[in-house]
Amino acid sequence: MTSSGVAAGGLAVGRPATSGVIQWWTLTARGLRAMVRNGEIVFAFVAPVLLAICFYLPLRTIMDADPSMDYAAFLMPIISLQSVSFVASSAAMRASVDTTKGINTRFRTMPMPIAIPTLARLGTNAVLLIISVACAAATSLVMGWRPLGSALETIGLFAVVLAVGVLIAVLADALGLLSNSPEATSQALSLPILVLGLLSTGFVPEDQFPEWIQPFVRNQPISQFATSMRALSDGTVTLEILTPTIWWCIGLAIVGVVLTAIGIRRAVR
Repeated sequence: MTSSGVAAGGLAVGRPATSGVIQWWTLTARGLRAMVRNGEIVFAFVAPVLLAICFYLPLRTIMDADPSMDYAAFLMPIISLQSVSFVASSAAMRASVDTTKGINTRFRTMPMPIAIPTLARLGTNAVLLIISVACAAATSLVMGWRPLGSALETIGLFAVVLAVGVLIAVLADALGLLSNSPEATSQALSLPILVLGLLSTGFVPEDQFPEWIQPFVRNQPISQFATSMRALSDGTVTLEILTPTIWWCIGLAIVGVVLTAIGIRRAVR
């Protein structure tokens, strides 16, 4: 009689090899099921509508009094970017919960590449991001926004918001790995994004701010992202307009990769 795990002739029989792709999909599906249970998809639908009600309806008459202003088109980028901020908060919460509940510790005992849990959370966050951006676009279309650029520029518009969303989700996930409190992590991430959103050219033009704060408003990342998206939307984009967005994305990518590496290293200790 052979013992467990040992074949006749004394040859050891290991566990069946498990594909990393299968592991990634299994954990991603786990995240998607949790996302549905937690109501995140519902909020992805509701958030853009609330932004439209809170800003577009009360400010539309004032802003549209300017003949050069189409407030629905002006507001479209910030509605999309604020939907991205919701994904970031969810990403940070998801990673922090996995850390505080010991799930990452259990993963370390399994024959699994160390990057699989992080990549699985990224897959879940990417699905939520696509849903959120689609809902934001639908809300903007209902408000009256219409893309005036070419098909390539319209693709570029959504490529910008999706790229920003993925980078911020990676950064948020890394912060969640490094945190011991899911609630504190989500709040600490939401507050800066909220402040940057309000102090940006997302909701009102730069000249509506006091002169002393206009340089900050003009050059901070959310304003730069919104400016690039508007240029892509109305067909006036140039490399000069896109350059600040490209540099901000490179910066976010570097910080996200470094913090993710630190977070994974900490998780496997």
